[in-house]
Amino acid sequence: MTQTILITGPSLAPAAADVLTAAGYQPVYVPAYTTGDGLIDIVHAANPVGILARMGRVDEPVFAAAPRLQVVSKHGAGVDNIDTDAAARRGIPVLNAAGANAVSVAEQTIALMFAVAKKVIPLDRGLRDGRWDKPGFQGRELAGSALGLVAFGAIARQTARFAKGLGLSVCAYDPYTPAEIFAAEGVEQVQDLDVLFTNCDVLSLHCPLTASTKDLVNAERLSRMKPDAIIINTARGGLIDETALANALRDGRIFGAGLDTFAQEPPPAVHPFWSEPRLVLSPHIGGVTTAANLRVGLEAAQGIVDVLAGRTVSETRIVNRAKLSISA
Repeated sequence: MTQTILITGPSLAPAAADVLTAAGYQPVYVPAYTTGDGLIDIVHAANPVGILARMGRVDEPVFAAAPRLQVVSKHGAGVDNIDTDAAARRGIPVLNAAGANAVSVAEQTIALMFAVAKKVIPLDRGLRDGRWDKPGFQGRELAGSALGLVAFGAIARQTARFAKGLGLSVCAYDPYTPAEIFAAEGVEQVQDLDVLFTNCDVLSLHCPLTASTKDLVNAERLSRMKPDAIIINTARGGLIDETALANALRDGRIFGAGLDTFAQEPPPAVHPFWSEPRLVLSPHIGGVTTAANLRVGLEAAQGIVDVLAGRTVSETRIVNRAKLSISA
């Protein structure tokens, strides 16, 4: 009987799928953002030995419907859509592919920053509506501005390199990254998160979503920011109190924001963001490029194959390794 690998999404880079089939596994694809009984029915029918997690949530009901499951591998870095604790209780390692999409996400970060600062979207819309908005327009130069990064992992470091090349100064807050990494990248290490909010011209979020980082950007911290500050989020939507951000934008307390992620994905049809002209939005596609999909897909697929073959996987890739040890 052929063993299956469930991909929680409609596609995978062909080369990544080839890694699975070459190892003797049958990929089974799930329609995008399938939830509830529909998802559980697919999981139960496939009874996979591995899950390659792309879209939607992978949690206890999914694990219960897959008694042969031995490994979950995330197609990307963030694992907030996977119940890693529930996986650990069942002895299932959860892997991620941190850094494989760093260049693409960093490019999206820079693209959103410029789109907001240069008012690309409203100017484009004005031309299409028959307006010539040059009279009275006053643009903004980003060179010389201070970019503040929340966290300093692979994506943030690549963002810093791009930004420095464009003439921005860069500082970052990350209590978990050694000082020598900041020094090697030529980035100032900030010890106080609130100081970062107060001093930067552009704030870019790159930390994981956890209980301690949820609503990290809230009304109080927004009140600390400069009135011409820009917020960029290519990490996780739950890092921002969306109501507080919408209010700050509406009241003109910050210049604008560029968001690639949302607290609920897809966001609801009724949302305060839709009517806010100071926002530039994209549907969580920062890491969705041909090059990044190939690198991430290969790493995620190979991780599954290695675990199932009993080969050693780098401990840094096993995000629930501490809880696995406790469960064992």
